[in-house]
Amino acid sequence: MPPARKRTRTYDPAKIRAAVLAQFGNVRQGVHTLTEEQLARPARLGDWSVRELAAHLTMAVETVSRNLDRPEPGAKELALLDWPFATAARAGDIADGTRELARDNPDLDVLYARVEQRITERLATAPDDRLLAASTGAMTLADYLVTRTVELVVHTDDLNRAAGADIPLDRQALAACTRLLADALAVKAPGASTEVRIPPYAVVQCVEGPRHTRGTPPNVVETDPLTWIRLATGRTEWQTALDEAKVSASGERADLGGLLPLMG
Repeated sequence: MPPARKRTRTYDPAKIRAAVLAQFGNVRQGVHTLTEEQLARPARLGDWSVRELAAHLTMAVETVSRNLDRPEPGAKELALLDWPFATAARAGDIADGTRELARDNPDLDVLYARVEQRITERLATAPDDRLLAASTGAMTLADYLVTRTVELVVHTDDLNRAAGADIPLDRQALAACTRLLADALAVKAPGASTEVRIPPYAVVQCVEGPRHTRGTPPNVVETDPLTWIRLATGRTEWQTALDEAKVSASGERADLGGLLPLMG
């Protein structure tokens, strides 16, 4: 009998909308408290400063508003689980746009207020199935908002680490980000020989090999959500996480080093 096809995970659109707005609100409040000294620090992302990273964070939600202002594309081009693998090609454009945005908006409070007002107004009337002409490919609004949780959570963590800040992560946004990146691993390495556990948000099976049916799986990887997100996005290397005991991995197929990062 062939293995059962894995069901694609679904997300509650109302909860995702609330999570995006909540996390952007958290970032807005946190950026407001940063000093000029903190804003001038290196962001550890290329040659960006913390100020440029803070400006970039507004782009994560402004793209929603901007795409809702544009004509609706004729057909969907990208499924949610295609998105993590479609982002690398735009890295250069994003870097250039970020520097320009930070230069043109020296008052971050004004920038954040404007972006927050725009997305709040547009999400109030936009239907979940509305197609957006995203740069990675046309997606539904509901799917695109899930990708925004990844952008917001990943870069909030970047901001906290670079600036020494303590901006909170919305629980629903963190959960959605963790789950999408875990499911992306299962797409990249299909199979059922290895179980990856990221409590309390996600468990996925991946990697080709003997299929596990009962009891404790022979190959198990377990870590916390933030470590997983850093691994999946290249912020932390697999061996470093193992050496620092932030990941436990048992079994001959539990080495995920060759599969990570999932996103650049």
